[in-house]
Amino acid sequence: MDGRYLAFAGIAAVLTITPGADMALVAKNVFTRGAKGSFATILGICSGLFVHATASALGLSAILAKSARAFEIVKWAGAAYLFYLGVMALRRAVKGGAPANLNAREKTAKKREGWWGGYSEGLLTNLLNPKVAIFYLTFLPQFIAPGDPVLRVSLFLSSFHVVMGLVWLSIYSRALHKLNTKLAGGRVRRTIEAATGGLLMALGAKLVFARR
Repeated sequence: MDGRYLAFAGIAAVLTITPGADMALVAKNVFTRGAKGSFATILGICSGLFVHATASALGLSAILAKSARAFEIVKWAGAAYLFYLGVMALRRAVKGGAPANLNAREKTAKKREGWWGGYSEGLLTNLLNPKVAIFYLTFLPQFIAPGDPVLRVSLFLSSFHVVMGLVWLSIYSRALHKLNTKLAGGRVRRTIEAATGGLLMALGAKLVFARR
């Protein structure tokens, strides 16, 4: 394999396991949406990476890098969304979750809502992070040789990042799901939910101060 690709894979691996909004969101959804909902969140996050890679190859991410106004709009939207998710997690922790006495139709609808809700949260959280867009814009070109098909190589390289993200976040989600099963209905579980909500709010506040 080309040495450039191995170098990219190594750097992507470090970035993948670095704690951030993605891991906080997956943790939140393990406790609020269950195993399927948290996996849908992971798929949403990884879908966002492909979107960023495509936008970078097409030059769209350059708008964020060069336009202070565009960067600020996306940054504030992303910060507001993280803050919203954090508040909702805190509310759920205080209220103690949904009622258990649901009929079959309500349970099916809740599962469907949990899957699509988890996916959209993962996708939006990733897409509304301008730092990810700028990272792909400045990082990927270093591993694309002159004359290479930019879009194809960008998507190929981002697939390394996506696979690592799927594996790492799935292992992380599975471990938290086991913990969630043991703590179901307990005060400790609600405390963890509240903590993940607070963390998402803190990450939103941190994004407000992000610079290009």
